[in-house]
Amino acid sequence: MEYMQAPAQTSQGNILCCTCGVPIPPNPANMCVACLRTQVDISEGIPKQVTVHFCKQCERYLQPPATWMQCGLESRELLALCLKKLKSSMTKVRLIDAGFLWTEPHSKRIKLKLTIQKEVMNGAILQQVFVVEFVVQYQMCEDCHRVEAKDFWKAVVQVRQKTVHKKTFYYLEQLILKHKLHQNALNIKEIHEGIDFYYGSKQHAQKMVDFLQCTVPCRSKTSQRLISHDIHSNTFNYKSTFSMEIVPVCKDSVVCLSPRLAQSLGNMGQVCVCTRVTSTIHLIDPSTLQIAEVDGNTYWRFPFNSLCIPRQLEEFIVMDIDMIREQKLGAGAGVRSNKHTLAEVWVQKTSEMNTSQQYHCRTFLGHLLNIGDLVLGFDFANSNVNDEYLNKMNPHHVPDVVLIKKSYDRSRRMKRRNWRLQEMDRDREGMDTDERQYQDFLEDLEEDEALRKNVNIYKDTSKIPVESDTDDDGAPRISLMEMLEELSLSDATGGEGADMLTE
Repeated sequence: MEYMQAPAQTSQGNILCCTCGVPIPPNPANMCVACLRTQVDISEGIPKQVTVHFCKQCERYLQPPATWMQCGLESRELLALCLKKLKSSMTKVRLIDAGFLWTEPHSKRIKLKLTIQKEVMNGAILQQVFVVEFVVQYQMCEDCHRVEAKDFWKAVVQVRQKTVHKKTFYYLEQLILKHKLHQNALNIKEIHEGIDFYYGSKQHAQKMVDFLQCTVPCRSKTSQRLISHDIHSNTFNYKSTFSMEIVPVCKDSVVCLSPRLAQSLGNMGQVCVCTRVTSTIHLIDPSTLQIAEVDGNTYWRFPFNSLCIPRQLEEFIVMDIDMIREQKLGAGAGVRSNKHTLAEVWVQKTSEMNTSQQYHCRTFLGHLLNIGDLVLGFDFANSNVNDEYLNKMNPHHVPDVVLIKKSYDRSRRMKRRNWRLQEMDRDREGMDTDERQYQDFLEDLEEDEALRKNVNIYKDTSKIPVESDTDDDGAPRISLMEMLEELSLSDATGGEGADMLTE
C-alpha cells in the first residue's frame, strides 16, 4: 500500500506575547488581547453612570439645555437622548453598536449596552463592550410647574355675560370640551358673572379668544401690564388680559328691538323671542313666524335687553287653539320659519283656574300645542317692564302674553334621562351650581336637535331607565344614535376590564 503525502498547507506563524508568552497571531502591539486590556482601557473617560431627568406630570425627558421630549421606554428617541449625554466623552472612540438591556420599568434605571472601538499601541484596534447605567431623577418641567403653581400665568381670558341665566355658558362649556381648548389652561376659575381662563403663553390665550369670537356673539378688549424689563437684552415681560363680553341674551329670552333694527331685519315685530344663541342670535316674531339672525357687530350697534328672566315665566294652560294657515306678510318682509306653525290660542294661568280670566295671543308653537297642554309664557298684561323701546311702542302692538315653550313634567324627564354631559375641571371659589338652570339647559338639548349637533352627549351607564306607557308624556328625547360611549382607559389596559389572554 502506498501512502500519498498531503500537500503542505501554508499557515500563519504565531508569535509569543511580549508580556505573558502565550502564542498569538501577530499584531502591531505584539500582545494578547488579555494583556492588552490590562494595559489599555478604551472606555476610560466615559462615565458608567449618568443622570437623566424625567417629569412625572407630563412624562417627558429633559434634553439639555431646556428641551423636554416625549420618549417611550426602549424607543429610538430615548436611545438618541441617552447617547447625546455621552457624546462629549466619546469623541476619541468609535461607536459600533448600542442597545437597551431590560430593567424593571419602576426601577428608575435605564441600562445601555455599548460596543466601541479604538486604535491603541502601534495601530492595533481594540473593541470593547460595556454597560452604562442611566439613573432617572424626577424634575418638574416648566410647563407643569406653571400648572401646579396655578397663579404663574402670562395671559388671562375673562369671559363675562351680564345675565341671570347661564344657558350660553353651559353651551360654551360643551364646545370648549369638544374642541379640547381647556387643556392648555393653567387654571380655570368660575366667578359671579363668568369664567377666567389662565394661560402660560399669550398665543394660547389668543387661540381661545379667536375661538370665542367664532362661537358666540361677543366683543373683546385687550390690555397688558409690564411686569419686568431687562435693559441689557431689551426683553419685556408682560401679563396680557383679554376681556370677552358675551351678548346679554339667552335662549327663551323675550326681547324688544329698536324700530331701526326691526326694520332692517325685514320689518319684523319689535317684540321677539330668542330661539337659540350660537355664533348669532336667532330671533322669531311670535305673531308672524318671521325669523332673523343678529350677529355680534349688529347687536353692539343696536343693543337690546331681555325683558324677563326665566323665573318670571308663568305656567298657562291652553283652552282653545286655532291654526293660521295663510298669513300675509307686509312689503319687505324677511324669511319665515318652516319649523314652526302660527296659531291663535286662548290660555289661562294655572294659578287663576278658579277665575274666568283668559288671555288671547298668537304663538309660534302651533305644531306642539293641543287643548289642555301646559305652556310657559311671559305675562305682559300684568307686569311692569322698564324698557326704552317697549315704553315707546303702541300699546295695541304689545301682546298680552308671549308663549315661550311647551311645559313637561321635569321629574319624569330626569328619571328617564339616560345620558350625561362632561364638565370642565375648574375652581368654583364657593360658587354653587344652579341645578334648575342646568336642568333647563339639558331640556333645551333634548328639544333642539340643531343645538346638540355641536355637543358631545355620552351614555349614562349608571342609570337604567324604566320604561312604561304611563311615563310617556310626549316630551322630546335624545336617541341612542346620538350618544357616545365614554372611553375607559382601565378597560383597555386590563386594569378593571376582562383579563388579558396570554399564550
